[in-house]
Amino acid sequence: MGMGRTVAGVAVLLGVLPALAQYLGQVTEKTKDEPALRAVAVLEWTGPAGKPHASRLVPITIYDGEALQDAGIYLARPEPLAIYGGVEYILEKDGRHVGLFDLHSAGQQDGTWLGFGSWKAMPKPKSASDAKVGKIDEDDEYSDRPVLHRKHHGADASGKDSASSPASNGPPVDPDRPTLHKPADESASASAGGDGGAASDPDRPKLNKSRPQKAAADVGSVESLPDVTDPDRPRLLRGKYTAGGPPVAPSLLGLPAETQQMVAVSDPRNRPEHPWDYKWANPDDQSKMKADLETIARAALGLNTQPAAASPAKAAKAKSTPHGKAAPQPQQPDEEAASLHDEQFRVFELAYGAGATMVLTAHTDGPLIHQKFVTLIGQPDLYGNVIVLMKSVTDGAHLDETPRMKLIDAVDVLGDNRGEILFELRSLSQRQFALYRVLRGSAEKLFVTGGADVGIAAAN
Repeated sequence: MGMGRTVAGVAVLLGVLPALAQYLGQVTEKTKDEPALRAVAVLEWTGPAGKPHASRLVPITIYDGEALQDAGIYLARPEPLAIYGGVEYILEKDGRHVGLFDLHSAGQQDGTWLGFGSWKAMPKPKSASDAKVGKIDEDDEYSDRPVLHRKHHGADASGKDSASSPASNGPPVDPDRPTLHKPADESASASAGGDGGAASDPDRPKLNKSRPQKAAADVGSVESLPDVTDPDRPRLLRGKYTAGGPPVAPSLLGLPAETQQMVAVSDPRNRPEHPWDYKWANPDDQSKMKADLETIARAALGLNTQPAAASPAKAAKAKSTPHGKAAPQPQQPDEEAASLHDEQFRVFELAYGAGATMVLTAHTDGPLIHQKFVTLIGQPDLYGNVIVLMKSVTDGAHLDETPRMKLIDAVDVLGDNRGEILFELRSLSQRQFALYRVLRGSAEKLFVTGGADVGIAAAN
């Protein structure tokens, strides 16, 4: 699918502006071999997908062919290039295209640039019946010219041979070919020096021009709007969208609990979908891997899933119960206290033919100040065990030092058919976004918005 209104297209328009003093060196013109810009953002919304109650686009990064730039500040004149009006993003879920988001405007919330626009459905692909193929006559000397719906023109409807037509220097005239309606006496009127214009054609579109009125001497008049009967007079329509401008969608404010997130990508190149979900050869392997990661997550959060062992004296007392009553059963573990809340488990195939990359995020129950958060990135080894590549553990009292990591999705930020894992890093006072690349048995931080380092512990 072609995308004319992309970040790269806007970059070309802005490239001619003189406000490039912030960049050192000589500014050269773009060449056809220069890589196109590729932008990645996060769409946040509330309400149903496709028809959100409120939405906003958070710019993340722009790849300029050499490095990843912070899209929140890149070429901000004053709004950043990534959220310039008219830019179009493709919405992706698991690497599949699920919609378009067209930006109409940009603004700041709490010092952060955000884009606002409308969510649109993906265009339906054209079927084979819609593709019209032109017929070419092999016996025609002009058959090497591609045409649409070309009919045989050996003779016209009147029986006259088309070769005898005056147009001997061009292709034969097709009587069924549509032509512009030209008045018959247009040339005669012009040569006769009439009114200097063509004769009136009833089928020709024209502007409705009102008849001139006799000028009144210094007399002003006021005409009330209800009495206006001119249908061509422009009017402002309150609350209705017309072709005169884009609709204004409600803006999403703050961080409501019901906020949903999705990856958005803007690239002028027509790239096919790249699904990221991993297909297990044996479905039981996924259940085992998930259980193993959950065990590691519970240990990291300090959740004890084993019942406390009873002392020998209590065990003897429990066996010698009077009146033949059954001995009380050992206390079962508190399943609620040991459970993982808001657990999210995803398995990605980050490159064609690559193995499984697993991500698990969860936290404990209770008030925010007492909650503990864990994020794990792991891969299975040759023996079916989990290798932890990255582990982040924090709690509600230290979020400003080590923010919690919320998984968003995988996304190809470099356009190299390899996916990176995108996280939201949320603290008590601010938030950032980070991209991790999993390669050769390690998970490395590739990019973080704002440029500041975040406190993420390495795997151990």
